[in-house]
Amino acid sequence: MQRERVSENVYWFQSEIYAQVTAGVVVGPQWAVLIDTLALPEETLEMRDYIERELNVPVRYVINTHHHADHSWGSSFFPGSTIIGHELCRKLLLEKGIAALEQAKKTNQSLRQVKIVSPHLTFDSGYLSLRVGKKNLILSPMPGHSEDGISVLVEEDRILFASDTFMPLPFIVGGNIDQMVNALKDISKMGLENIVQGHGDIILRGEIEDACKDNLNYLSAIRKAVKTAMKKRDPREYLAEVDIESCGKSRVHLGGLASDLHKRNLHYLYQLFTEQENIPDDKTI
Repeated sequence: MQRERVSENVYWFQSEIYAQVTAGVVVGPQWAVLIDTLALPEETLEMRDYIERELNVPVRYVINTHHHADHSWGSSFFPGSTIIGHELCRKLLLEKGIAALEQAKKTNQSLRQVKIVSPHLTFDSGYLSLRVGKKNLILSPMPGHSEDGISVLVEEDRILFASDTFMPLPFIVGGNIDQMVNALKDISKMGLENIVQGHGDIILRGEIEDACKDNLNYLSAIRKAVKTAMKKRDPREYLAEVDIESCGKSRVHLGGLASDLHKRNLHYLYQLFTEQENIPDDKTI
């Protein structure tokens, strides 16, 4: 696991095992707020040990930026902490997370001690503010990657924990491309010092504008590719030839997973657009 001090009392952690997934912690004088957990118990426990032993504070709050396993399943390793998330995060963890974890345990023994802990404190609109020492954290809905996605802004430092709304390669499977586009446009206007991506390295102030443009251009490219495919005799054969580089991204991102995620993006969009074309007009119902 990698770790780095982003600013005073703000730290970043990155998995070296799974897809460069990230988490963060904001430290106060008596307790800390953890922003997401890591994918596997061993790294989440290593992170907990660092916070408790090296930073010398307990974790009082754990923020789940969304319900996906690599960001939320480690919450059970912080007993006594209050879990915070979107109302939909709580709903999805209870409806889908429990069954998904039981299935995952069949093939991954490292998960045997993991339990689903859904958020105790939730919100569904507006924002939620949390004070940690001299830092003010602003939690806001930010759907796109998932419907329950939220971001966490460290207001004084202009550091945004953007979760999976911002990744080296945008990933929209299970999400909404229009919402992600809107989120990226909003992020570009926030005057940030750093963006902590849900996966990948920290984006610095001088890189933010280009990173936002690159992700927006990629989303535009895959939308165009899918629209073109729908006009072809064999759309899936056409999409199979649309590689990640032709859409402006590199296959080396995310520990080599980027090319597979790109293909999944294309097929997800194709399925959505095809379903939308087949929805009858209101007048014919």
